[in-house]
Amino acid sequence: MTLQSQLRTPILIGSDIDDKRREIASYFNQTFDLYESLFETLVNEQAFYQQSIPLRHPLIFYYGHTATFFINKLLLAGLVKQRVNPKFESMFAIGVDEMSWDDLNEAHYDWPPVAEVRAYRQQIKAVINDVIMTAPLNLPIDWQNPWWTILMGIEHEHIHIETSSVLIRQQQLDLVKNHEAWRPWQAKTLAPENKMVAIGSGHVSLGKSYDDDTYGWDNEYGSREVDVAEFQASKFLVSNQEFLSFVEAEGYTTNDYWSAEGLQWRNFTQADYPSFWLKSADGWQLRLMTEIIAMPWSWPVEVNYHEAKAFCNWKAEQTGLTIRLPSEDEWYRIYDFAEVEELNGEQANANLHLDHAASPCPVNQFAHGELFDVIGNVWQWTETAIYPFDGFKVHPFYDDFTMPTYDGQHNLFKGGSWISCGNESRRASRYAFRRHFFQHAGFRYVIADTEVETVSSNYENDKMLSEYAEFHYGDRYFDVANFPQALAQLAVEAMGDKPMGKALDLGCAVGRASFELAKSFDAVTAIDFSARLINVGVQLQQQGVIRYSIADEGDLVLYKEQQLAQMGFADVADKVEFLQGDACNLKPLFTGYDLVVAANLIDRLYKPTLFLKTVHERINAGGMLLIASPYTWLEEHTDKGDWLGGLKKDGENFTTLDGLKAVLGDHFELKKGPLSVPFVIRETSRKFQHTLSEVTIWERKV
Repeated sequence: MTLQSQLRTPILIGSDIDDKRREIASYFNQTFDLYESLFETLVNEQAFYQQSIPLRHPLIFYYGHTATFFINKLLLAGLVKQRVNPKFESMFAIGVDEMSWDDLNEAHYDWPPVAEVRAYRQQIKAVINDVIMTAPLNLPIDWQNPWWTILMGIEHEHIHIETSSVLIRQQQLDLVKNHEAWRPWQAKTLAPENKMVAIGSGHVSLGKSYDDDTYGWDNEYGSREVDVAEFQASKFLVSNQEFLSFVEAEGYTTNDYWSAEGLQWRNFTQADYPSFWLKSADGWQLRLMTEIIAMPWSWPVEVNYHEAKAFCNWKAEQTGLTIRLPSEDEWYRIYDFAEVEELNGEQANANLHLDHAASPCPVNQFAHGELFDVIGNVWQWTETAIYPFDGFKVHPFYDDFTMPTYDGQHNLFKGGSWISCGNESRRASRYAFRRHFFQHAGFRYVIADTEVETVSSNYENDKMLSEYAEFHYGDRYFDVANFPQALAQLAVEAMGDKPMGKALDLGCAVGRASFELAKSFDAVTAIDFSARLINVGVQLQQQGVIRYSIADEGDLVLYKEQQLAQMGFADVADKVEFLQGDACNLKPLFTGYDLVVAANLIDRLYKPTLFLKTVHERINAGGMLLIASPYTWLEEHTDKGDWLGGLKKDGENFTTLDGLKAVLGDHFELKKGPLSVPFVIRETSRKFQHTLSEVTIWERKV
């Protein structure tokens, strides 16, 4: 095996089924064998079982993990019918999720012998080759195609080729050895002086369509269109030589250069210089994967985000310029400015895809227009925490690949490294790690006047908020119409030719009816007692999207995304003003409304009569009041003495409608109703509440 022979990720369209089988088989076998060769750099079994760092399993886990991943995903897809080794396929399934630099895993594992794991891997290899050659195949291979999991397994192994190489680099030196297939760059050069290159403003398009003809991870799909202002980017990645100035300026011990999170990491680790640098009597040295060499000053420095950010802060202080890491958007602008081409079957004009060496190389080796190393050599940290594009969906066969990283604590790095193969090497790839994480990663810096945009990434997982979000904006269940939308339509129809200036949506919850009313009214005031509920509507209004998880079964959840534009609210959303308030104690300024809607509200008020006796003061003469309620009176919400109805009065049944007529009669005339309007609340995939809300529409007397 030579470093120049790594196959590119396959195109998943075509008409020749047999040819596609052979192509995927070659891609699988080469990747599988490459992973095997990586572990041949370990000198003995101790190297498999001794943890490289306390935050990760020993290497024996990762040796077995990628094979287990294949079987588990192929079982889900129905491409295999039975397990190969149930014990291994449980033991090697779940890795350590490194949440913090001090999150030590003390669990004991009874790891099997290396020979057994090696034999197991060969069993899996045979099974997968059989699947590739015999399983039914229809082209194209897309998300719905069971064969997607085969590509998923191959690209997953590519990820672990890279992450395992870092663990091997962190293993004791006497437990690793050189290997012909993993030779580092040999030529020695002087480090160039870094300069800035002006990058003109421009429009960038991010994300890939769901009919793209190559494999992608879920976070790559969807879209983002953005105009990027002009900025300057460093010509080269920051070299070891350039970073040395920061080290010698006592950058590691100057607290002002470090973020609060970075300072915590630095204080915990007591770092004084990059992790892979070594001090010796002969001067600075660099630890590679299997050896230590004299410091190659022209190579890119390899650091985590905190170190890269501290360097930028130091350089900003030295120069008086606004220096920082690029955003993801700016990296794409750099990519387009440099006219970088997608990697094809030819040898890359970049230190990428193992086409040249098993290490970084000088930062002035591979030119991309006026810049160098726009792709390849080492990953490049950005200021952007990973977030979902508009239209993002979770792949059902790997629902926890990206979702755990949508927490604002995982930053994207771009461009790939010398060992990035397959999907990792492509323009659309999006990988993110915690900011203290070490990878084959460095950085370039930019001078920019604009601040980095923070895009919301969190998915609402509070049960109540998620149920409300689905109730207002989610799917239709059992062919029952969307309830807030149905109420808004009833209200607008009742208005007839009356003025439609201002509407008040009391008990607006997460705001669907408010947005619906804004299509017809000049302005809508949306009030709810719960600020948490209102915030969902505000997020949709301001960011154009809400994301939430809903219960599936047990601990399993489904992930949903709803967009303002897709629901037709983009042009009217700014008519809505969301406010927190108490319907029983509204401020006097809330008046002059042509319509008031109180949906599923009165049986949740502590003093419903107090609200009803004063609501006419909010409504213009001739204006309308819509009340909807299932009349579910509960003493936990309303003292029984304050119920409007649903009880005996003078020995006779007294309904809530009777109570409404009694309280509203002096100021309102019942114009329509009562009507029964159904709604469905989803609790899980198999449990729903079906309810009838009684609707009455009243006109304020002149």
